[in-house]
Amino acid sequence: METMENNNFDADISFEAALEDYLSSDFGDLDEGSIVKGEVVRVSGDYILVDVNFKSEGQIPAAEFVGPDGTVTIKVGDKVDVFVVRKNEMDGTITLSFDKAKRMQLFDQLEEVQEKETTIKGRIMRRIKGGYTVDLGGVEAFLPGSHVDLRPVPDMDALVNEEFEFRVLKINRRRSNVIVSRRVLLEEERDSKRSELLVNLDEGQIVKGKAKNITEYGVFVDLGGLDGLLHITDMSWKRIRHPKELVSLGQELELKILSFDKENQKVSLGLKQLVSDPWQDITSKFPEGERLNGKVTNLVDYGAFVELEPGVEGLVHISEMSWTRKLRHPSQMVRVGDEVEVVILGVDEDKKRISLGMKQIKPNPWEVVAEKYPEGTVLEGVIKNITEFGMFIGIEDGIDGLIHVSDISWTKKIRHPNEMYNVGDTVQAKVLTVDQENEKFTLGVKQLTEDPWTKVPTNYPVGGIIEGLVTNITDFGLFVEVEEGIEGLVHVSEISQKKVKSPNEMFKEGVTIQAKVIHVSAEERRLGLSIKQLKDEEDRKKPRDFRTGSSEAGQNLGDLLKQKFEEDAAE
Repeated sequence: METMENNNFDADISFEAALEDYLSSDFGDLDEGSIVKGEVVRVSGDYILVDVNFKSEGQIPAAEFVGPDGTVTIKVGDKVDVFVVRKNEMDGTITLSFDKAKRMQLFDQLEEVQEKETTIKGRIMRRIKGGYTVDLGGVEAFLPGSHVDLRPVPDMDALVNEEFEFRVLKINRRRSNVIVSRRVLLEEERDSKRSELLVNLDEGQIVKGKAKNITEYGVFVDLGGLDGLLHITDMSWKRIRHPKELVSLGQELELKILSFDKENQKVSLGLKQLVSDPWQDITSKFPEGERLNGKVTNLVDYGAFVELEPGVEGLVHISEMSWTRKLRHPSQMVRVGDEVEVVILGVDEDKKRISLGMKQIKPNPWEVVAEKYPEGTVLEGVIKNITEFGMFIGIEDGIDGLIHVSDISWTKKIRHPNEMYNVGDTVQAKVLTVDQENEKFTLGVKQLTEDPWTKVPTNYPVGGIIEGLVTNITDFGLFVEVEEGIEGLVHVSEISQKKVKSPNEMFKEGVTIQAKVIHVSAEERRLGLSIKQLKDEEDRKKPRDFRTGSSEAGQNLGDLLKQKFEEDAAE
């Protein structure tokens, strides 16, 4: 009996020791925070059971094994790496995580990528402040906006959901922060290609590139590591207003190298140089005087550009658009896209300029007017416009004649033509000048009658006595109407022997006076009159009566002397 009890006791001790060894061995390999291999033993609705050779299986949420399409991607028997979150030795439970294991492994991979300066593929998920978030296969990284591309990206949203290779710049495991860059890779690629290009590039070569930036003056083209400039003047033989008319961003282009500065790494490119110059032998293709059709491509203040053939444009100056219309802008005659008929006026092959005319398609109406209405012709026309300097009379279609305000009347002082005429009135006038070169047509109404001033020197000779009506009184004299429309001036110095301060103290408008003609000029249209000289003549006759001995004469002489004395005293 004693032997049996001893054997049972030894067996109990051996089993306890073996169990302890077994448990100790398992716990030694399953440290918290470590990654171990396990086998999936059960797949239920919400949880996955994984055997990691412990007292009990670890329970992992099924959500950690769900793929992009929403289905569970694991099955019984699959081997997986899991992370030991915690273990409980007392009750034999263990908490595992598939996501954390995967994340730790990914961080290990990212550190290796950073250390060896290799690349990792990622997908840009969304835009955030300052850049993007990038999915690196389970770890979200930050991609700064300045590290997206070599140049600022025009459309930031266009990169979302796109996959790229990235370089790892910085890792912080504790905070789970990762910063990546795409620009670093592009710079390395560009530098490599640039070095190759610098060796092989040469003037005159035909190269391919992609339009990466468009400005008003040209297009910057990526030749694969080196940028070249395609200037707007080297894009097309025809005139273009903006490079966007021919090239779009990202477009693949075949170009010719016009110049290459290897030291400064500057490349000038040409697109139009890939085709022949349409301006060669331009004079033979477009001889002066030839009529042809073209398309209006551009309007400027001074005219319209018309395309005669692809790459060849001519200018219709605004002065060559109409014989009769005074245009302020070419848009009054044509619009962009209009088909027009033009005449070649001149070709400058060296400067690549062609002068065109539109008005030359029709006869010059001024030549017709010059023949139809020679100077001296009397015609009738309707008043189309009245200004303060005259009236415009419609003569022919598009041609107006001007009656200047000074040519309305020989004698009336007209301040504004609307004192006598209205728009729409029909008037008769005489043609004064037809200036075809300066396109001026002048008329006169007063020229229909003889100038009354031509007879003034005969009718009112110097020394003659006139009688007239005072029509206006000014500080410098009196205006006296001697007949309708003819006025003479009595200057203030010719009113009296006395000093006259103000003529309106001695005369009133509307009174009739007599005066002597002292100056007359039909050319100057002046008639000078004097009241003083007429009075002096009358006074000179009175002393002759005194010499006859009459008492009346003596009395008159005494009165005159007395009057003279009083005047001298007054002065």
